[in-house]
Amino acid sequence: MTSPASTAPADLLRSHGLQVTAQRLAVLGAVVNSPHGTAEDVAEVVRAEIGTISRQAVYDALGVLADNGLIRRIQPAGSAARFEDRVGDNHHHLICRECGKVVDVDCAVGDRPCLTAATDAGFDVDEAEVIYWGRCPACKGHG
Repeated sequence: MTSPASTAPADLLRSHGLQVTAQRLAVLGAVVNSPHGTAEDVAEVVRAEIGTISRQAVYDALGVLADNGLIRRIQPAGSAARFEDRVGDNHHHLICRECGKVVDVDCAVGDRPCLTAATDAGFDVDEAEVIYWGRCPACKGHG
């Protein structure tokens, strides 16, 4: 899939059969420019760009964009959902337990090894989500 950063945002929305609105464009732009942000982070960026927007409108736009594969929702256990525009590839995430920093990490071996489970119990596996937890260099340095 093409990353939103490499295609005009309005064209990207249209190519997925979505109506182009100022809110959707602003939300998509916020995710592209601030990857791994929470919905609240996205709302703050969008408000700075277009003015008033309700929290619900931001959540709705994020949901539509994620459901249509334009952005990816990352849901770390015990944390708020985060959003990124890196879609269509197999990558994982490192998350700092102290500061919450999120970093993309490519798959360690091959392009889809996590999709080959030791046993699939009859499932047709099409996606795997791996999150590595630890302490980032900045937090390690002062602890």
